[in-house]
This record gives sequence, structure tokens and C-alpha cells, in this order.
Amino acid sequence: MDLDLKDKVYLVTGGASGIGEAISELLVKEGANVVVIGRNEVKGKEVVARLNADRKSAPFAAHYINAELSEDEECRKVVDQSVEVYGRIDGLVNNAGKNDGIGLREGSTAAFMQSLKNNLSHYYAMAHYSLPYLIKSKGNIVNISSKTAITGQGGTSAYAAAKGAQLALTREWAVELIEEGIRVNAIIPAEVWTPLYEGWINTFPNPEEKVNSINERIPLGKRMTTSEEIANAALFLLSNKASHITGQHWVIDGGYVHLDRVIGTLKKH
Repeated sequence: MDLDLKDKVYLVTGGASGIGEAISELLVKEGANVVVIGRNEVKGKEVVARLNADRKSAPFAAHYINAELSEDEECRKVVDQSVEVYGRIDGLVNNAGKNDGIGLREGSTAAFMQSLKNNLSHYYAMAHYSLPYLIKSKGNIVNISSKTAITGQGGTSAYAAAKGAQLALTREWAVELIEEGIRVNAIIPAEVWTPLYEGWINTFPNPEEKVNSINERIPLGKRMTTSEEIANAALFLLSNKASHITGQHWVIDGGYVHLDRVIGTLKKH
């Protein structure tokens, strides 16, 4: 399916690793231009060099911007620099964030608020500063949330709060921007194998056993969702093929969140 993304410009926060990297790569494959935004300059430039391997002259298919997105001024600069390079913005993928394990028992109010700043504030700031350009292009926004927003996890109050707020903002922005023709949707991944996820798995005494126990609870295929599967959904939502979809929360998880208990009950009968 041709998603008609050729020559359009998309900003992807956390675009050099995991789900963000998969989205960046697929955008370039579809002929779009992508601004990869991250904090690891070495990794970011490596990813952009790979994405630009087939594009030999400027403007290149991908451009990297190093930024600390928890700072409002950094978000503004990212948008300004993106427009300087490409002249327009057709879509924003808010993806950057980290489950930092700020829980109710061992955490503090200060740590909770800092985590919200790290995981939530840039979703608003990036949308706010991109908005004039999105209005001009009738672009759209995809927010990457997490299953923790709807299931909880335990020991991660701040991250769950941030992810829940992202879902609320998705609906709020969809309403606020509907007259401008700007669509806003969210994707809710569950268990996706990324570098951050692998780091979490490796905190367990027996990582392989932990992975196997998670896979066993995923109804469709007994496996985790891939970053590429999340990227496929994100690109569809960014494209005009999803022209009448807005304010939606898409759970992409092989049935992990909603079907595991039902399937378990069915097997008993």
C-alpha cells in the first residue's frame, strides 16, 4: 500500500532507538523525510547516516537533532531547526520517554514531578511549537503511550501517570484541533523488545525465564510485539489512509492487555 508520505516531513522524538528508530526507518523507506530527535548523539548520527545511505545530496532523508526534551527551550529549538532544514512539518511522533521506576513506596514528590517533566512535558511542548506548521500542512500527531496507562504495573507511579496523561491529551487535542483538520491518535504498546526493555529484563535473576513467562501470557503467537509492528501502525495513522481516524487509542499487543483472561477462561471449557 502506498501511504503517500513521499517528501513529507515528520519529527520523531526518541527516534534513534527502539520503537522510534523503527518508525524513523519506515518513514524513510516510504520516501518521507524524518527529523530524528534524541540525547545520544553518537547513536543518533549513526542511525541518520544509515538512513541517508541511499540519498546522496541535500536535503537528506534524515536529519539528527540532539536535544534534552525535558527543557522547553530545547523543544522550541528542535522545531525551529527542523523547519530551517525542511521548510515544513507534516507530522509529529511523540515517543521519547523512559520507565524510571518512581513508585509510591520508595519515591518522593520531587522525584515524581521530575519524572513527569521527563516523560510528559515534551509531549505538550513539541505539539505546541509544531502546531503552526501542522495547521498549515493539515498534519497530524501520534502519541506513543504504554499499557501501564490502562493496566498499571506496580512500582512506577510517575511513568504510569505520564502515560495516562498522554492518552488524555490525545483526546483533548483531537477535540481542540478538529476544526483545523489535524488528527491526533495514540498507540499503546505492551511488551515490545527494545534496548530499554532488554535493560529491564536483565535486572531479573533469570532473564530468560522472565522473557518466557511473559511470552506465554501473550495470546497471539506467544511472542512480544516487534518495534516494526508498532511502526506499521504509526505510519498508517500518519498517512491519509487514516483520514477519518482521530482521538483513538490503538492497543498493539497481540491481545496481551484485553484477551489473556478471556482466552484463559475459554481453554478451561
